Amino acid sequence: MLLKSGCADSWRGTGQASTCEEYFWRVLSCNLGMVTCAAKMATSGPTSLYALGSTDAEHERLIRQAVYLTPLTARFFQEAGIAPGQRVLDLGSGVGDVAMLAARLVGSSGEVVGVERDSRSIMRARARVGAAGLTNVSFTHCDVSEVQSPKPFDAAVGRFILQWVSDPVAILRCLSRLVRPGGVVAFQEVSYAPFLALSVRLPLWSTTASLLHETMRRSGANMEVGIELHQMFREAGLPAPNMRLEMLLGSDPNLTRWTYDLLFSLRPEIQQLNISLEPLGDFDTLLERLQAEVGMSKTVIPFVGMVGAWAQKPADEA
Repeated sequence: MLLKSGCADSWRGTGQASTCEEYFWRVLSCNLGMVTCAAKMATSGPTSLYALGSTDAEHERLIRQAVYLTPLTARFFQEAGIAPGQRVLDLGSGVGDVAMLAARLVGSSGEVVGVERDSRSIMRARARVGAAGLTNVSFTHCDVSEVQSPKPFDAAVGRFILQWVSDPVAILRCLSRLVRPGGVVAFQEVSYAPFLALSVRLPLWSTTASLLHETMRRSGANMEVGIELHQMFREAGLPAPNMRLEMLLGSDPNLTRWTYDLLFSLRPEIQQLNISLEPLGDFDTLLERLQAEVGMSKTVIPFVGMVGAWAQKPADEA
């Protein structure tokens, strides 16, 4: 989830851009414990809005989505070197699923700090952490571009975040400064190309996939940011990342509803963009028709490609 409101305004200024060093060390008067918000960083263009919103329905969608993504993300984090005792920064925490996953990996001797700009999402995340009995997770109400910590992290991680950021290279460059030498930067991002290619066999599913892709693309999301992570890491001054592409395939109802869930959260954006839902027929029956199509086809449907990229910050770099 993209971060939405914080200690300082979103970094959408029209003045000259500050360097990482400059804005990280201009700390606002609000103190959020070990992690604080730095002063506003101006950029050459606006940060993309998180088109899926922050409704209760969107929160529930994120929680359902995390159920089937957790095994893939856990395997990716372990491969990247997330281990017990580490201090991890989670970017764009949303309702807390990635932060809670990381908290279980680092254990009681470790610490996870989640950064999130949407206050409603933070409230939900904190409640879920409390209900789960996790005491090694905290959340900071701040913009991703304004994070400041006097103590370095062992890792900075995120899932499905950079697709919504107007300048992901700048974000990666600044985050790497918060990670200790030898620490890890690890992001799991999307590639829609294989998803669209594997969807063409089912007419309704393919139409839904195309409409979903078009809406998110026109909303400002980078639909192939995962494939671009290699170049982004290099431009941010990090080593060439280790990368892998994974795709979930299945016919379980909890998986086959994900396109419908996304479209449901995107309906206000669809209306604003004047995109017609007529090719999908009656939206109120869309979920049932999608699941019926998958069931009758006796095949599996794809989730989006999940591209994981991770790199270690050079040990000799401050």
